[in-house]
Amino acid sequence: MEHNAFIANILELIRNRELGNLKSLLAEAEEMEILQIFYEASAEEQVIAFRLLAKDTALSVFEQLDTDLQQNLLHSFTDEGTAELINEMAPDDRVRLLDEMPAGVAKRLLNLLSAEEREATNVLMGYEDETAGRIMTTEFISLRREMTAEQALEKVRRQASDKESVYTLYVTDNARMLEGVLSLKELICAEPHEKIEDIMHRATSVHTDDDQEDVAHIMQDLDLLAIPVVDREGRMVGIVTIDDAIDILEEEATEDIMDQAGLVGAKGGEVDRSEILVKGSMLKIWRVRMPFLLITLVAAMIAGGLIANIEDVLESIIVVAFFIPLIMDMGGNVGTQSSTVFARGVVLGHIDTKQFFKHISKETGIGLSMGLFVGALAGLIAFIWQGMPELGLAVGVSVAFTMTLAAFLGFLVPWALLKLKLDQAAGSAPIITSIKDIAGLLIYFLSVNTFMRHLITEAYDTLYY
Repeated sequence: MEHNAFIANILELIRNRELGNLKSLLAEAEEMEILQIFYEASAEEQVIAFRLLAKDTALSVFEQLDTDLQQNLLHSFTDEGTAELINEMAPDDRVRLLDEMPAGVAKRLLNLLSAEEREATNVLMGYEDETAGRIMTTEFISLRREMTAEQALEKVRRQASDKESVYTLYVTDNARMLEGVLSLKELICAEPHEKIEDIMHRATSVHTDDDQEDVAHIMQDLDLLAIPVVDREGRMVGIVTIDDAIDILEEEATEDIMDQAGLVGAKGGEVDRSEILVKGSMLKIWRVRMPFLLITLVAAMIAGGLIANIEDVLESIIVVAFFIPLIMDMGGNVGTQSSTVFARGVVLGHIDTKQFFKHISKETGIGLSMGLFVGALAGLIAFIWQGMPELGLAVGVSVAFTMTLAAFLGFLVPWALLKLKLDQAAGSAPIITSIKDIAGLLIYFLSVNTFMRHLITEAYDTLYY
């Protein structure tokens, strides 16, 4: 059955309350299909589907849902059902859920935890927000260096069902000091009598107070499935897993993309952003979207004033006006590309702001190379179309300079706002657009005046005398 048809069939069974057939289909479904059901179903339908899932599947699916969906499901449970679910959750996923809930609700849920799980949760919640300690899980398998591979494998078998990740194993001493690391594959491939100290290798670790985004970048650069977290004394206290690292990078990238569109002011999680923009009052939506649109409006009025000042030129040689949209649009496209490259590069750690001038030099060079090519092409088309080599030269030069300037601004403006501790993502696009439009028009009219002065004079004389 095709994916879309499968989802539609599941939703139809829910609505018709055919619970027997529904339970059978859910038992055969992949987790990704079940997750998609929750994102397409209503709140009532989500509850019905969740209650028919097998226990292990329900827990795994619940941990992968957005926090707003998790909260909706929890509201439908009794305290007993809620307690069972959150006690089974991984500590880091539990903390993420509690962080998104009102303080009173979070406190009630904490009181439903067992003493052991409450202690593990409180440990994580004791760390600063957005640090490795806050997002780590305390569920990992530690080995001793004097163990044999056979002994270690037996320990993994005993503990695997209770741990979040078993693909990477850690070697600690009696004081929990991190000594080394090895993969599950290395352990399985080792001879039974081999000592762990002969198999393990040096571990890359992070500290509990390290920024979560830095941790995610380290994991991305080193292709790690998990990274150990140590406290200030060097004792191993948890691990950050790859799913958490991906969530952090995606959230940061999504925030930058939304802010670049001028959606400033929608602070908090993506759920809050979406709720403001879709369900918020007219006033709230205006507060989010209007400020930078006004910047663009002012710039457009200035650009209109520039055009009004060369009205005589446009009247004498009307074809000059034909290429204004081309020059402004090409500059706009390059500026948007460059600012997006900068934002994504900073988010993913590919751009080091300490070496900013190296990066902006390269981007400006790229803008120049593209500008020369597109400018030559646009100039040739203008010449063939209008039969005026002077116009082709003016268009070509203007396109080349405007695209180069736009590439330069695409890196410079967000970097400058970042240095000034202003919202670089939200402010970059309108500022770049404003400067580029005004500068692009000036470049074009200067080029026209330089290369076409004699034609303008002749046309002006013909028009008025």
